[in-house]
Amino acid sequence: MKQRLILIIKGALLPLALLGAWQWASGQGAAAAYIFVSLGDLAHSLRDLILTGELWVHLRTSLGRTLAGLLLGGSAGIVTGALMAQSPLADRLIGPLFHSIRQVPLLGLIPLLGLWVGNGDGAKLLVIAIAAFYPTVLNTYAGMRQVEGRLREVGQVLTLTRWQTLRQILLPGAMPAIVTGVTHALAFAWLACLGGELLFSAGPGMGSLLLNGEVSGRMDVVLLAVLVIALLAQAMNVAFARLARLLVKGRSSE
Repeated sequence: MKQRLILIIKGALLPLALLGAWQWASGQGAAAAYIFVSLGDLAHSLRDLILTGELWVHLRTSLGRTLAGLLLGGSAGIVTGALMAQSPLADRLIGPLFHSIRQVPLLGLIPLLGLWVGNGDGAKLLVIAIAAFYPTVLNTYAGMRQVEGRLREVGQVLTLTRWQTLRQILLPGAMPAIVTGVTHALAFAWLACLGGELLFSAGPGMGSLLLNGEVSGRMDVVLLAVLVIALLAQAMNVAFARLARLLVKGRSSE
């Protein structure tokens, strides 16, 4: 307990030092006060955003959009990766096209997506789903291809069907890789959500809050949006990492 407390204190030293330096810089003239908004002003702005409900509207929209895109893209990625890993024909048909398209930066696809589906929620959701799709395909494919041959032989000895082999042998064996892919997909989905909201600026979202703060010259709003985004992303990563450990541990104990 004492050692853990010491670690927490050591981990807080740098953030506290940075906060102190920030507060000092905010008092070094009008120009510095605009760039380095004082901690007191940030607290007042945060209170106003919370009381008016504006922060919650943007935060809820971005979080829901990210999770929905992750669910759609991640599910499609796992199915596609499993299909490519188990079917040589599917690998030959899908693989070249998939590996070609994934080399194109996602931002390069946004103008095309905008022409296809407009700049509303559908476009934002599609960008997030594509971002989540790539890593889940790659990790699912690699995980299933790396399942030990002796486990496949056990399935053949037991005369398991292809579906039974997939469900009872391949998916459990590939689960660590699949979880890694979903973890990467979560990070990419969050980045794609913000990017889509900044480029397709219509409607609420944390990206729209950032853009609104920039247009109105509200440095305090921009800084608070960045801080909230960072904290939310960290919380999502920690929560999913714990869930992933429980899932992998449960699979390994079966």
